[in-house]
Amino acid sequence: MTGAPQEVRLGRTAVPATRIGLGVAALGRPGYLNLTHDEDLGEDRSVAALRARTHEVLDAARAAGVRYVDAARSYGLAEDFLGAWLRARGVAAGELGVGSKWGYTYTAGWRVQAQQHEVKDLSATTLRRQLAETRERLGEYLSLYQIHSATVDSGVLDDGAVLAELSALRAEGVAVGLSATGPGQAATIERAVETGAFDAVQATWNLHEPSAGPALARAHDAGMGVLVKEAVANGRLAGDAAPPALTEAAAAHDAGADAVAIAAALAQPWADVVLSGASTPAMLASNLHALDVRLDEAALAALLDELAEAPEAYWAARSALPWT
Repeated sequence: MTGAPQEVRLGRTAVPATRIGLGVAALGRPGYLNLTHDEDLGEDRSVAALRARTHEVLDAARAAGVRYVDAARSYGLAEDFLGAWLRARGVAAGELGVGSKWGYTYTAGWRVQAQQHEVKDLSATTLRRQLAETRERLGEYLSLYQIHSATVDSGVLDDGAVLAELSALRAEGVAVGLSATGPGQAATIERAVETGAFDAVQATWNLHEPSAGPALARAHDAGMGVLVKEAVANGRLAGDAAPPALTEAAAAHDAGADAVAIAAALAQPWADVVLSGASTPAMLASNLHALDVRLDEAALAALLDELAEAPEAYWAARSALPWT
């Protein structure tokens, strides 16, 4: 029987966290690039319906012992929904770790088939504007603020104005971090470690795309907290889309493919928190079953040998996923 996720220290931060956290990217907006998002949310994707759904999943996560929630300014109304839930449930500041991210602006206008869903701008001007917006919604609950999808090429990791703003935020007691994306994740993480300016890093690691592992290990060794996102590869490692090798492993462990994929991430010694992207309580329960799955080194190595893709191929496939 699945127990509550173990509480963990997120690197050198004081951010409350558990081995499995909840990311709300799929809950705060009607469209997302997850394979079953349309089926999960159903036909009613009104603001009221998604607010109720978000609160339902947050209730289930809290009841299950999940103590970290991750949002972003670009996740539609996710911060609004999360902030309203925190206040309505009387959650004390510090009971949960609450992270958010800046750098993208949501532009889809609550449409699933929008021509453009978000616009990226990693300037200090955007940081100041979006931090004010986040604080308006999350207030004293905010404990970790991250650059959204930083890359070396963007220059944000060497932007003096951005680093000064983040340093000031850090001095106020809010941990600062970054999320990485794309085939160059490892280089981004290495550069972030070199700066010494960040408390945490969030990156994609899964059975299809494990290339950031060594860089994440170095970040962890340097004292940074490590959060894993997209452990089920936007649905490619879950349900009917799961490849045969993963389906066989799931059957052997009496678990869903999603749970085995998440367990693979949890097995990495540098992984502090693995994020569930659940959009229903049932999906969250299935994800949490990962806590019961124990993959030995041989089984994990066999899955990686079978399923790992070249980073460029993985990210090209991800970019081709439809918003549903």
